[in-house]
Amino acid sequence: MNLVTPYLFLLFAVLFGTLSNNFAKSAEGFSLIVPSLLSALTIILCMYGLSNVMKSIPIGITYASFAGLCIVATSMVGVFKYAQMPNFFTMIGLILIVVGVVIVNLFGGSD
Repeated sequence: MNLVTPYLFLLFAVLFGTLSNNFAKSAEGFSLIVPSLLSALTIILCMYGLSNVMKSIPIGITYASFAGLCIVATSMVGVFKYAQMPNFFTMIGLILIVVGVVIVNLFGGSD
């Protein structure tokens, strides 16, 4: 796998992880069948992407990157779809998560 492919799989995993979170909210406690099934399907696709990332990037770096980016992406869905505006401190926290993801990927090592 070249250097770009794991990060494309990571973006794939973040996209489907974020979609899964969105469908889980829409499923209303998994009481609605269609969003519940979509949540299950998208989390399976998300895990497929993550398993491919872990072929090249250590598990800790993979999951830290995935979790951080998925938190930020899901927060953005909350803003645009559900009008859930984060406060100042939440914004600072989200910025720190992004900075942490960058630091982990640039300086975290790949052994």
